[in-house]
Amino acid sequence: MSVFASLVERLADLLQPIFPGTAAAAAIILFTALVRLAVHPLSRAAARGQKANARLAPKVARIREKHRDNPERLQRALMELYAKEKASPLSGCLPSLLQLPAFFLLYHLFSSGSIGGEPNELLSHTLFAAPLGDRWTDALGDGGVLGDAGLVYLVLFAIVTAVAVFNYRRTKRQMAANPLPQESAPGMGAMTSFLPLLSFGTLITVAVVPLAAALYIVTSTTWSAVERVVLYRDMPAAGALANPL
Repeated sequence: MSVFASLVERLADLLQPIFPGTAAAAAIILFTALVRLAVHPLSRAAARGQKANARLAPKVARIREKHRDNPERLQRALMELYAKEKASPLSGCLPSLLQLPAFFLLYHLFSSGSIGGEPNELLSHTLFAAPLGDRWTDALGDGGVLGDAGLVYLVLFAIVTAVAVFNYRRTKRQMAANPLPQESAPGMGAMTSFLPLLSFGTLITVAVVPLAAALYIVTSTTWSAVERVVLYRDMPAAGALANPL
């Protein structure tokens, strides 16, 4: 924790001339971008896997229908198919899982009053009027929704909502133009409708975590929206099934 705190402090010092007063917030955004950049090769691999899964959907459906009364044979046949095609039903999960340690580090860093037995000086940093260690409830108690700190959260909520609406509408257009085959795996249609709604759930997370962690989430979610447009431009239907976070 102390090493990570030192990293954030150094990034903030470097950015201080460019972002006076909000250097720590800018450092968190930069840190998030660096994490996403490091994970990007895995996101590209996940995109290839999602496209392979989309192409395999009719075969998977036929295998499920053929072996629906024999779960053991069904599992073996699916594993053989994925191995033969060098695909994985979980190909889209790895990039999101690898980001969790960075998120939890920020969460704990800005939730702790002390680091290594010393006062946590990062808690003194703010994004305009909102302390990076505070939550939305703190902003509501200090000026309300339209107070100085409350307005910072309103901007974050607006960004998350815009990204969620973008994801949802884009997915609807993609699936209308590239509908899933009728023989696709059971529940695939429901999954396609549910995944874009995950971005709306981010609003709750932004409201309950420290502002520093909320900045990570907002930056990462926005990055994901742009990344999906680029990685799935040649196969929109597969992009509709990708994790939006």
